Amino acid sequence: MPARLPLAPRHALVPAPHRAPPGRGGSRKSRIKNSIQIGKYLVSPLIKRLADGRFAPSVSIRSGRGSATHDRVMRFVRIFDTHRAARRHAVEQGLLSLGMPAALPHTQP
Repeated sequence: MPARLPLAPRHALVPAPHRAPPGRGGSRKSRIKNSIQIGKYLVSPLIKRLADGRFAPSVSIRSGRGSATHDRVMRFVRIFDTHRAARRHAVEQGLLSLGMPAALPHTQP
């Protein structure tokens, strides 16, 4: 019987958007501040600035607690000229995936 490979440490399984490069200040607190609690789900927009200065949106939808936490991350093909537009798109898509209406009030990022 072949030897079983050891499992990767849990911290190694965290998707790349959740880890900020050193010196970038991308803390968990800033993600929570921008997150929206919808029942048992936490919708968190994740915006990445591209080399050309435009913005690529993605969204994390988290449910559960502790070892039962499930985090689904969706990345989108559409690219935006502003951080605000990318964030709005990510939140709208996250809400739509939960079956919620996507109409949101205009807020400052």
